[in-house]
Amino acid sequence: MSDSQTTSGAVHDIEARDLEAGRRLFTRPCRFLKGVLELAQMPEADIPEIAFAGRSNVGKSSLINALTGNSTIARTSNTPGRTQEINFFDLGGRLTMADLPGYGFAQAPKDKVGAWTDFIKLYLKGRPTLRRALVLVDSRHGLKDNDREIMKLMDSSAVNYQIILTKADKLKPGPLAKVLAEVTEAITKHVAAHPEVLVTSATDGFGIAEARAALSELALPE
Repeated sequence: MSDSQTTSGAVHDIEARDLEAGRRLFTRPCRFLKGVLELAQMPEADIPEIAFAGRSNVGKSSLINALTGNSTIARTSNTPGRTQEINFFDLGGRLTMADLPGYGFAQAPKDKVGAWTDFIKLYLKGRPTLRRALVLVDSRHGLKDNDREIMKLMDSSAVNYQIILTKADKLKPGPLAKVLAEVTEAITKHVAAHPEVLVTSATDGFGIAEARAALSELALPE
C-alpha cells in the first residue's frame, strides 16, 4: 500500500468517526428549555452552547429541526420575523442550542426590530459558554450587508462563527458552487470566521450529516 493510499484511508476513517459522533449526538433527546426576551432570563450557562443566527426567514428553525430529526422542535414560519425571542434547546445534556431572532427585514415595527438586534449583540458579546455562532446564509442570495455587519460584530467581539449556506436544494450545482466559492473567499477577510463553510438543505437532507459532525466537536464529550 502506498503512502497516499494510507493517508486516504486514514482521512476516510476520521471522517467516518466524525459522522458517527454527529449522528449519536443528534439522536439524543432534544427539549425546548425556554424563550427569553432579556439577558436576566437566560438559562444557566453550564454546558457548551451554539447559536443559530441569520436574516429573517433564512431557515434557522428548519435547520434545527433537520439536525435533530424532529420537525416540531423549532417552530417554523414563512412570515419573516416570526421568532421574536432567543429560544434555547438542550441536546441530551451535551450541547445547548440557541435560535436567535432573525436580523434585517422583518414584518414588525422598526423599533422592535432594532430592539431584537441590540439584544442579539448583547447575547453574542456576553454569553460565556458560547462555543460558536452559526451564521446562516440563503444560498440563493449569498452574503448581504446585514450578514457582513453581524460578522464584523463577531470579529470585534472575538466570537467564533461559521457560515452555513441554507436552501441548497433551490440551486443547481454550478450556481451553488459559485456562491460557495464567493463566500469562502469573503470569510478570509474576517478574523473570527471558521474557515470551512457548510452547505445544507433542510428539505432534502443535503449536508445535514456533515453539519452534525462539525457541531459534535463543540459538545461535551460522551
